[in-house]
Amino acid sequence: MTPAPAKKPAERPYHHGDLRRAVLTAALDVIAADGPSRLSLRDLARRAGVSHAAPAHHFKDRTGLLTAIAAEGFGLLAAELAEAKNLKDAGVHYVRFAREHPAHFQVMFTPELLRADDLELTTARALAGDALRGAVASVRPDELGIDPRLAGVAAWSLAHGFATLLLGRNLDDPIGNQDPEDVFRTLAAMLFRRDA
Repeated sequence: MTPAPAKKPAERPYHHGDLRRAVLTAALDVIAADGPSRLSLRDLARRAGVSHAAPAHHFKDRTGLLTAIAAEGFGLLAAELAEAKNLKDAGVHYVRFAREHPAHFQVMFTPELLRADDLELTTARALAGDALRGAVASVRPDELGIDPRLAGVAAWSLAHGFATLLLGRNLDDPIGNQDPEDVFRTLAAMLFRRDA
């Protein structure tokens, strides 16, 4: 009787179609579920089915990965803000972005996790800032009632604070079943006159 051929051990894929995207997606899942402190390149490589060193080819290290996530997030935020019709709507879009991309949002505003001088990050951050400043600039000064720069700080503070409280589930009782975007519109109307 001829012995059965030896079984080959299960092979891991050598080449991944889009490893960078696969690692980013897995990282966003981990961050959304457990926060950025639980992020490990080794675990992400395992999830992507590649060697533990493979993610380092794209991101170098954990900080590089988190910086890439933040850069992507600021780019997405800039695109979201560009769709706004006015300043109040920009705030609604900001809150919507945070709700739809909570892992990006969490990483974007935690500077100690990031490489502050990363070109992709600084460029994307500038685009998002320009979009917010553009929304503020679209409002006539007499409608703002305050200096445009301070209006930008006030608008950002309101939208960011609301989004942060919302994601942290701190607004569950006060908002109840109301649509968070409608609640934000009401709050913004309290701060800015007319249809800013």
